[in-house]
Amino acid sequence: MKYMLLIYSDENAWNESEREDCYIKSVELTQQLYAKGQYLNASPLHSVATATSIRIRDSKRMITDGPFAETHEQLGGYYLIDVKDLDEAIAIASQIPGVRIGTVEIRPVMELKGLPTDL
Repeated sequence: MKYMLLIYSDENAWNESEREDCYIKSVELTQQLYAKGQYLNASPLHSVATATSIRIRDSKRMITDGPFAETHEQLGGYYLIDVKDLDEAIAIASQIPGVRIGTVEIRPVMELKGLPTDL
C-alpha cells in the first residue's frame, strides 16, 4: 500500500546546521527505504515564501503569494512509500528527522485507474 508522509514544522525553527543535518539523515533514510523496496519518492520543499496558491471561485481565478493556510507549521517535504500496512508507515514516519520538532502526517494514497504509470 502506498502512503504519503507529509512533514510539517515551523521552517524558522531550524538553523542552517540543523537543516543540513536533517537533509543528511533524510537521504540516509531514503537509501534504507530504497534497499528494502519501500522508497518511491521524497523531497524537501523550498521555503513557504516561494509558495503560490490558486483558487477558482465563481469561475474567477485568484492567485496569491504564500501557502494555502497561515499556520505556525508549514508543509516542508514529503516521502512517498510503498509498504505492507499502516504499522510499517508509522515505523518509517517515526524515523523522519522532522518528526522531532514538527509533525508527520501519514495519508494512504488512492489508486486511480487510468493514471500514467511510467514517469
